Amino acid sequence: MSLPHAILTALLEKPSSGLELTRRFDRSIGYFWSATHQQIYRELGKLEGEGLIRALPSERPARGQKKSYEVLPAGRDELARWTSAPQDPKPWRDALFVRLRAAAVVGTTGLEDDMRRHLGLYQRQLAEYEEIEKRDFGPGRDTAQDRLQHLILRAGIDLLTFWTQWLTNALEEFETLPETTGDSGEGAGNE
Repeated sequence: MSLPHAILTALLEKPSSGLELTRRFDRSIGYFWSATHQQIYRELGKLEGEGLIRALPSERPARGQKKSYEVLPAGRDELARWTSAPQDPKPWRDALFVRLRAAAVVGTTGLEDDMRRHLGLYQRQLAEYEEIEKRDFGPGRDTAQDRLQHLILRAGIDLLTFWTQWLTNALEEFETLPETTGDSGEGAGNE
């Protein structure tokens, strides 16, 4: 995924100003592809310079007035090209697993509390996603766009469900660990 393609997608859904785009990123796209306001504005300038988007003409030009942007045919073509191109999954990386591996040799002090914090964060995010699903994807929301957007939301719900279950199980495992962990460095998985 790249920010230019996320912006092209958002602008095809609805022509918007930079401020409107940043708000939409904060409310939807940002759940799975985050970007700062500066990054969005910088990318808008690049996309306009490449002829993929244009600023809509203003009815009353005024100094400091916000620009609204729309996608040009070249931008739509680029998004269609990118959407249809094969991509390999990105390697999965999470510092928590490296920290768990390190805890096996240096001890678990402090890690359990942080895992509980992670669990709380995931539980709150899961509740928010489930509320969005209830609010935005009830009966009658059956267009292709609705179904694909719901598919994305379901992926988030399923991933957060996994993480809350895994962290709950991991914390139960922590309760059974001896006081000191990992002094020997021996055992399975030490390759």
